Amino acid sequence: MTIEEAIRLETDAEHREGAGRPGRADLQVHTAHGDAMGSALEIFEAVEAAGVLDVVAVTDHDDVEGALLAREVHAQRGYAFDLVTGIEVTTRQGHLLALWVDEPVRSFRSLEETVARIHELGGLAVVPHPFSMLTRSIGRRRLERNLAVEDAAVHPDAIELANPTSFGWDTRRARRLNRERWRLAVTGGSDAHFTELLGAAYTTFDGRTASELRLAIEARATEGVLGKKVSMAEIGVRRLAHQQVRGLSVTPRKVLGPPLRRLAGRVRR
Repeated sequence: MTIEEAIRLETDAEHREGAGRPGRADLQVHTAHGDAMGSALEIFEAVEAAGVLDVVAVTDHDDVEGALLAREVHAQRGYAFDLVTGIEVTTRQGHLLALWVDEPVRSFRSLEETVARIHELGGLAVVPHPFSMLTRSIGRRRLERNLAVEDAAVHPDAIELANPTSFGWDTRRARRLNRERWRLAVTGGSDAHFTELLGAAYTTFDGRTASELRLAIEARATEGVLGKKVSMAEIGVRRLAHQQVRGLSVTPRKVLGPPLRRLAGRVRR
């Protein structure tokens, strides 16, 4: 662990209590509608019981339906935290979070096309787990090529610099480059596929609501924080294996299903 990460963990502990603490938002949470293990209801009950998070974003892979179903559950229960609907979209260059969207965003488009579409839908685009070799991620050169384009409508709004699945050289390098060159807003998200991981990383901001969070991201006044540590033993080998199997079956179906259906429709004509 680096000194910087240790300081962030210390800060996390200090902010757990007190009305003066910043707001906390987990901006990457997956549900069982996709490849995760917890339903929206189970996730929301866990968040409410913990009382740590003020905002949660549901971002299933390449499918907005999970977030829309989660919105219905959230509206029925009167929870103390806000919900942001979203998607983790697979672009040709890597994953991209689409936040504050409630319509589909096509997969396998270029980074620029995808960001522009997210903005057309009124959403914000966040680069998750940058440079990570563990999952499909946008690389440094590709991101810099994107940011060199004059049209700001195709630029991401933020970069996720706190994610428990990615905290080595890749994150340190992305943090340095963002500080020195890019100056994108910074976010944190747990990438939770198990309820135990909720809040393992989060975004801090001035306020408590989703609307205040959005304003803070747009003002580039947010931070990404690593939260609690969760060991693999707490989740269990069997559940981890089950989730991996789900990921191998559910995610490709979500990604490839729409284009295959469109192709079949054209063939039938």
